[in-house]
Amino acid sequence: MAEIKAVDPVRVPVSVLGELQELRALVEQLRRAQDDLRQDNERLRADNERLRQDNERLRRERDEARRQSKRQAAPFSKGPPKPTPKRPGRKAGAAHGRHGHRLPPPPEQIDLVLEAPLPDACPQCGGGIEETEVVPQYQTEIPRRPIIRQFNVHIGCCQECGQRVQGRHPLQTSDALGAAASQIGPDAQAGVVLLNKDAGLAHGKVARFFQAFYGIHLSRGASAQITLRAANRLGPAHQEVLEELRASAVLTPDETGWRVGGQSAWLHAWVGARATGYAIDPQRSADALERVIGIDWGGVLIHDGFASYDRFEAATHQQCLDHVLRRARELEAEATRGAVHYPRRLIALFTEAIHLRNRYLRGEVAAEVLRQARADFDGRLFELAWPPRAVEAYETLSEHLWKHRDEWFTFLSRPEVEATNWRGEQAIRPAVVNRKVWGGNRTWAGAFAQGVLLSVVRTCWQIERPALDFISQTLRAFGNPLLPRPALLSPR
Repeated sequence: MAEIKAVDPVRVPVSVLGELQELRALVEQLRRAQDDLRQDNERLRADNERLRQDNERLRRERDEARRQSKRQAAPFSKGPPKPTPKRPGRKAGAAHGRHGHRLPPPPEQIDLVLEAPLPDACPQCGGGIEETEVVPQYQTEIPRRPIIRQFNVHIGCCQECGQRVQGRHPLQTSDALGAAASQIGPDAQAGVVLLNKDAGLAHGKVARFFQAFYGIHLSRGASAQITLRAANRLGPAHQEVLEELRASAVLTPDETGWRVGGQSAWLHAWVGARATGYAIDPQRSADALERVIGIDWGGVLIHDGFASYDRFEAATHQQCLDHVLRRARELEAEATRGAVHYPRRLIALFTEAIHLRNRYLRGEVAAEVLRQARADFDGRLFELAWPPRAVEAYETLSEHLWKHRDEWFTFLSRPEVEATNWRGEQAIRPAVVNRKVWGGNRTWAGAFAQGVLLSVVRTCWQIERPALDFISQTLRAFGNPLLPRPALLSPR
């Protein structure tokens, strides 16, 4: 076997060993610095994630607070006064307007003539007074004493079949006798309905009003029962409203929060050319509207960006321009430097379209020019909505614009269509005031009556028909075969 030769270890100079030790120390130092930087990086990443989440939360809270301030459920205050408000009173110049005054009534309407004689002596110096002329003054006053009627109801029996027969006067609203023989008249019942549903008085205040003004004792429960009974008897008129909405060529829906028995609900309003309908539903969705007009309704629907209305695929849609303009103005107010261009271009585009439509309404532009302009506006909107946006809020708005890209300028090709859903918001506003006063309805029976009575009262206002007279006539005609039921709407 061959012998293995032993080799002496390599001798390393002392200087090299020193450098090696220094390098090892430097590497260790760098390793520790790297660990510190890694820990700092992880800490900064955690801080960055926490700040990102806080920023997202604050942004959501800000957006929600902004939406709450613009909702009709918000308090009446709209912030601090303007720094330069308009001067109160009439405007100067041609816009001053005519000073109005109450005209004297015709002679046949004067019920009472009273004399205002001169005093026996001058109140200034005590001297004698010589009469020089008599000048009339007129005063219109409300009657404080109610009319109390007694109906002598004649009761008989049919000689052929033995059926009990009871007489009915045209001013009666019920056939009830006995303990229920003392009743409130039709005009008073109609007044209860209007004070509660139109003026927004709670039932307790309605009762106090009748006691204070007319001496008529009315309890809160009686006021509530009157409204429920009136809603039941106005059912046929409510059906007329719903049928009119179903036959309308253009509808403007809107909805707002409501309360029923302390629980959340939604008040829906639908405005047509001749009628306005209301309904209270547990859900915000367009199910309530679908039950009225059907899923295959083919008219024009003017609404905000609520996605539930997209289910009406047979309808032509007009998205509310006021909503998107508000969003664009909010984005413009928060933008800086070059980021202001996108919202400003959107504002300019929609504003130009509205001004063009207003010129048509003033007779300055022909309808054909309006229709031809739509293709240009659609193209300019496509150019703004299609490119991706780096700002998240801009991208969200662009996606909304692109999703409904064919629904923004319907009012140009159909000039009879409004560019905003202001009619729906206007119909919602009186009900919102009522909700702020007495909070909603206690029961779903009251909620149903609320929808019926609001529909009838608002439709009467819309067609310029006195709601008090119509409700009173309907109450008198109910159950009376001698009186025809009044129709709310004339045939189309």
